[in-house]
Amino acid sequence: MHVSLLIWAITLVGLIAVLAADLLIIGRRPHEPSMREAAAWVSFYVGLAVAFGLVLLATYGPTYSGEFFAGWLTEYSLSVDNLFVFVIIMSAFAVPRIHQQRVLLVGIVLALALRGVFIFAGATLINQFVWVFYLFGAFLLVTAVRLAKSHGDTNAEFRENGLVRWSRRILPISDGYDGARLTTHRPPEDARRGSRAPRWMFTPMLIVMIAIGTTDLVFALDSIPAIFGLTKEAYIVFTANVFALMGLRQLYFLLGGLLDRLVYLSYGLAAVLGFIGVKLIFEALHGNDLPFINGGEPVEWAPHIPIWLSLTVIVVALGIATIASLIKSRGGPPDRRATPRDDRGTPQGAATTSGPPRSGEQSQAAAAVDRG
Repeated sequence: MHVSLLIWAITLVGLIAVLAADLLIIGRRPHEPSMREAAAWVSFYVGLAVAFGLVLLATYGPTYSGEFFAGWLTEYSLSVDNLFVFVIIMSAFAVPRIHQQRVLLVGIVLALALRGVFIFAGATLINQFVWVFYLFGAFLLVTAVRLAKSHGDTNAEFRENGLVRWSRRILPISDGYDGARLTTHRPPEDARRGSRAPRWMFTPMLIVMIAIGTTDLVFALDSIPAIFGLTKEAYIVFTANVFALMGLRQLYFLLGGLLDRLVYLSYGLAAVLGFIGVKLIFEALHGNDLPFINGGEPVEWAPHIPIWLSLTVIVVALGIATIASLIKSRGGPPDRRATPRDDRGTPQGAATTSGPPRSGEQSQAAAAVDRG
């Protein structure tokens, strides 16, 4: 697949323009979107992805178009699993719901930049060393088993990474939020002079954005090898990731409580990752360059899995998991995986204003900022 620098430039400019417009809309009117608004935005981004896939079909043919749709569906479904962790992060830091849109968008932009580096590094490795597919395949199989065993135990999935802990140690962090600002003006007591010396401090909002962006990169350790099992084209890998992440913010608000009803999603994702892991190992056998496997020669018996079969397996596995989840959870209250919320959708005990949480409700936000 030959993609010229001009096509890359047009693609990047177009995607940046869409994200910039999205950020401008949020910045001018921060709010918690209604179900109707969230559904409209999700439909818009899904429509963009479908239109892009059709453009690939018209310009590069059905094979590359099929690879894009298979990769996009895989990344999108794995991103839905990430939403569980985003809910936990938002609750742990007690982010006011009116500002959660901005947190998600900025965190997603950071994740896109980090994923871009990861994707191009992975593409370079794969082009030079076919045996990397053995590692990717084995990693996905192990991940699939672990995911199936966890059965949606999302409370254990969020662990503060080193960058978040390092940021909290070296940066002056205020006790509470100041709207959606990343910095705030706080006058700490100067005991030696007996005066109040104003200074700038970062708000917990900065730490939340770092947590969202870098936690997504940890999840990319699963999703990037998975999509490389469906296509080796860096352009398709990158665009599939971008389209999957761009609509994630609206999907967060659209699904809402439905996330807790997807009780079998982990099994569906485990099936997809396991299938792609096997496919990667077969691909590695086809281009085998390890001397201790068949003398370094390609393994003829290894079957080739066409993209249409991959797309069918992905759709069927995710469809069965979703339908079975909705049937299982019908008629009963969902098992909440995050902090209980009041009737306005705000986490109980969370800070709902720009000030710090009430001392009687020492919230998880303060614990997240002060912990470690």
